[in-house]
Amino acid sequence: MSSNLAIIDLGSNSCRLRITEIFEHGRTKLVRYEKEYVRLSENMGSAKVLQPVPMERTLETLQRFKEICDGLPNVRLIAVATAAVRQAVNQAEFLQRVKKEVGIDFRVISGEREAYLDYVGVSRTLEIENGLIIDTGGASMEMILVDQGQAEELVSLPIGSVILSQNYHLNDRINAADLYDAAVKVDEVLSTQRWLNRARHTQVVALGGSNRALAKMYRWKLAKDPATVQPVHGLTMQTAEANQMMHELLSTDRNGRAKIRGINSSRADVIVGGLLPLMALLRQLNMHEVRFSNNGLREGLLFEYLDHEVAPN
Repeated sequence: MSSNLAIIDLGSNSCRLRITEIFEHGRTKLVRYEKEYVRLSENMGSAKVLQPVPMERTLETLQRFKEICDGLPNVRLIAVATAAVRQAVNQAEFLQRVKKEVGIDFRVISGEREAYLDYVGVSRTLEIENGLIIDTGGASMEMILVDQGQAEELVSLPIGSVILSQNYHLNDRINAADLYDAAVKVDEVLSTQRWLNRARHTQVVALGGSNRALAKMYRWKLAKDPATVQPVHGLTMQTAEANQMMHELLSTDRNGRAKIRGINSSRADVIVGGLLPLMALLRQLNMHEVRFSNNGLREGLLFEYLDHEVAPN
């Protein structure tokens, strides 16, 4: 008899639901995937307070996700929250509301735990012997140094697409001074991680909404027709091409970015901020290309569940 594993990943920018059917001996099938841009970290500010409107949006989405899960037979639900809830001073109040109004118990995971799950999700589906994994979310960025296939460094930094875009006014038409200030901020944060030099001249695997949006933009540029569009997972792009597309994104406003094929209109106001960490790392570490992963935290949770909860052959 099969079972269903439902994973809800509540991030700073989006909330995602992944439902996997699990058969005997650990065979799996993805049966449903849902994503909503809830922008939970919107206007948190330096006080790190979750605001009423984003909380209401999030509760509505979680209610819908819960109803989907309740309609499944033999279901196990794992719900995790990351940077926005992790950083919020009103975390307890919000989680109590979620439990009372929706009926979901969330686990707030640490930045290091989030980074480790990213590592599991990537390393089990893409070959990476030595290099850097980077996951840029809405309010945090996780980085993992992989050395001989093992996770040697697991770090979470408090910069992300929503935070950078709001703090430095990168949402619409971008001013050169604002872009410079944001780039300096990213450089300052990265400079605290001296171990990054160990990743020089290796490879970088990027995930997270903004990084994947860059990959989607690129695959449409490569495609001769819709039938030849490449999957994001495993897609490789030269750094020179990434620079060219970043230039294209910076050369227009929010509406212009929303019209670029591969860029979701709901991400057009945060994609520039979200790409700044990746572009900085490509420059600083002299990386000649970037590879993209469609797998990360949610798949990491799935693999852990299969390893520990599902009987082997």
